[in-house]
Amino acid sequence: MEISAQQVKELREKTGAGMMDCKKALAESNGDVEKATLVLREKGIAKAASKEGRATSEGIIISVIHPGDKLGTMVEINCETDFVARTDKFRDFARQITTEIGPMSVNTVEELLDQKLNGKLVADVVKETIGSLGENMQLKRFVRFKTDDYVTAYIHPGDKLGVMVEISGGSASDDRFRTFARDIAMQVAATSPICVRREELDRTVLEKEREIYRQQAKNEGKPEKIIDKIADGKIEKFYSEVVLMEQLFVKDNEKTIGSLVKEVSAAIGKPITIKRFARFRLGE
Repeated sequence: MEISAQQVKELREKTGAGMMDCKKALAESNGDVEKATLVLREKGIAKAASKEGRATSEGIIISVIHPGDKLGTMVEINCETDFVARTDKFRDFARQITTEIGPMSVNTVEELLDQKLNGKLVADVVKETIGSLGENMQLKRFVRFKTDDYVTAYIHPGDKLGVMVEISGGSASDDRFRTFARDIAMQVAATSPICVRREELDRTVLEKEREIYRQQAKNEGKPEKIIDKIADGKIEKFYSEVVLMEQLFVKDNEKTIGSLVKEVSAAIGKPITIKRFARFRLGE
């Protein structure tokens, strides 16, 4: 039967559910608003709608590395309380979503929500989970690395911080290489670099830092002729803080990550290259 706009409007006002959800429920119920309301409640959608808009400041970072170590996904999923974030239902949902993203060709959360998961739109599955948990939740962001090289991830205890890294040159079967890759992921977690190499650093960020250092020198009354030299020196220190390859290795401050790469490359007999990384901290 044909569903009228007035029926949809009435059901939306009664349940707070979205237009398409209401249309589907009315179609299933042959236009009966009361039955459609029950359908929405059974699916958790009517309840979910009342939760939408509430703050989601808790949650987890979760990662999945697929067999072969060439495909990895990492997701931040938010909810309202740490209590729910620790429940098996929330974590099972998070792991399922993170696993399913792997083979999908999606780049944004909006695209992900339009994908099918066990015959349902991901957006609908989220709403049902909201209703089941009794809290608002949000798929905030995700990253997906697909490569011919090697992908690994590190989730810090507590599941509030996660890193995924792509590295070329080594073999997943080489224990030394796998240990190195994990060390790099932990390094990124601990030090929060901006990029892998200084050439990748945004020039705007660099010029902003340089101007700050110049102004600091002026405020300290330094002679004009040495201000640029002072700024250059501080820029080098800035590089050592935010460029991964130039950072000191957190496990051994006697070497940089760059020198560690050379050391491990020599040990395994192959040149290693850190290609890219992603770092998620909950709420950032």
